[in-house]
Amino acid sequence: MNKKVIGILSAVIVLVCAAVFAGIYLTRNIGKSEKVISQESATKQLEKMVDRIDPNIGTPMKSPIEYDAVEDEADELPDIDTCDVTVEATTGLYAEIYSSPEKAGTGTDGWLCEMAEEFNQQGYEVGGQKVSIQVRKVNSGQALDYIATGKAVPEGFAPSSMLWVDMLNAKGVETETITESMVGNVTGILLSEKTYKQIVDKYGSVDLKAITEATEAGEFAMGYTNPFASSAGLNFLICTLERYDLANPLSDTAIEGFQKFQKNVPFVALTTMQMRDAAENGSLDGFIMEYQSYVNDKTLSGNYKFTPYGYRHDNPLVSMVSASPEKKEILTQFAEYCTSEKAKKRAEEYGFNGMPDYDCEYGTVSGDVLVSAQKLYKSNKDTGRPVIGVFVTDVSGSMYGEPLAALRASLINSMKYINTENYIGMVSYSDQVTIELPIDQFSLEQQTLFKGAVENLYATGGTATFDAICVALSMINEKMAEYPDAKPMIFVLSDGETNVGYNLSEVRDVLGGMRIPVYTIGYNADLEALQSISSVNEAASIDASTDDVVYQLKNLFNANM
Repeated sequence: MNKKVIGILSAVIVLVCAAVFAGIYLTRNIGKSEKVISQESATKQLEKMVDRIDPNIGTPMKSPIEYDAVEDEADELPDIDTCDVTVEATTGLYAEIYSSPEKAGTGTDGWLCEMAEEFNQQGYEVGGQKVSIQVRKVNSGQALDYIATGKAVPEGFAPSSMLWVDMLNAKGVETETITESMVGNVTGILLSEKTYKQIVDKYGSVDLKAITEATEAGEFAMGYTNPFASSAGLNFLICTLERYDLANPLSDTAIEGFQKFQKNVPFVALTTMQMRDAAENGSLDGFIMEYQSYVNDKTLSGNYKFTPYGYRHDNPLVSMVSASPEKKEILTQFAEYCTSEKAKKRAEEYGFNGMPDYDCEYGTVSGDVLVSAQKLYKSNKDTGRPVIGVFVTDVSGSMYGEPLAALRASLINSMKYINTENYIGMVSYSDQVTIELPIDQFSLEQQTLFKGAVENLYATGGTATFDAICVALSMINEKMAEYPDAKPMIFVLSDGETNVGYNLSEVRDVLGGMRIPVYTIGYNADLEALQSISSVNEAASIDASTDDVVYQLKNLFNANM
């Protein structure tokens, strides 16, 4: 009898325990968002993966930090020949123009090129000599850097916006305006129909004021591009500051407002494509773009509403004061050619000169203020939300020699653009993964350790890229427990070839669940493999095989670090 009773009681206890545990299991996610559930699942999976990887711990080594009294920005710029000449001069006497890409490319982005090619066939003369135009495609911010440093100076400068000319003048480079507008354009904020309606319902209208207020309140995820490189990004930055204090966009009031706004910006995009991908994948509710690009993309114009903002992008043409009178005359003749009815019609066909009645509500802004606004952005973009970043460096045998040397040089040069309030660590990998530098605030002490770790990297063995990414994710996850409001980021520097350990398909769910962007920098790389890593969470991928990797990393860190 006793045995029978004990057996029954044991069975009841087992059933009760099973019911309790089943209830806990079935109700474990009640009240949690899908995002939280996804992150918790990814974290558990990651812990198991890192246990299997069992990373090594490196020995920290310091290296002195050398600060130049004057930063030689010219040395960071690649040779100007890395920027394509899209129209070649056809005569001995010619004027070269550095032009922004949306009008110096091909197809609907090739308006200025077509005008230059036609101009060169007309037989224009100056002083009895036939003349022509040469067009070089250079991003407006990069063109400013070339000219301001004196590394490469053209006769003509045709940025998207007059803002860059004002900044150039503020940096001590004198220019003469040939025309304030070769072809018209405006910038705008793109919103889906649903998001547009939500903002109208709450704020009465859609404008920069409503969007910044919605972003401050955490109701809206706004994306914009790097204000050091992008015309639309620079425009958005200064207008956001002016929205908080029009009389003085550098005041404490403007800075405080910008900090509140920026705290709820998921990230500042390195490229327009990165920003657009994030919007399509649901990470952003709104993003910025020029009208000409918007109307030429049927997917965008069919699914998003365009709201103009800020200063017009009327594509001025200026000459350098240092240019000869003959070359200034060539630029003047070319500007006049670009105002012909034929030129205007072509411009309209390519999406330019839209919204001609739009005027900026803010008036004018000085170049000195714009230069200061960029500095303000760099020091305030992460206020209250530091970056927690891990650099994942490939030291496999395929990186031996020039690739690893380039990795070391570019990282050491670019580390000065990382804000000291951020938290930085480093992982290296070949067959095995080594934590070279645990995450800590990027103080002078941490900088000496970071530089020492970079200098002491050496290449050998296989390539366990995704093992290293898993270790970096785990390091960041642990640090995020201390700083939950921080912005996590990973930077993978590699040739892209993975042949050891986990692969992308095995870690994709972990990456997606943790939502940590992975920026990739490829050295003589399999770029497609690296781009597939970055695309999981809408990060950017950089080709470091080109001569401008130092400049690209500078822009990346200015935008994000």
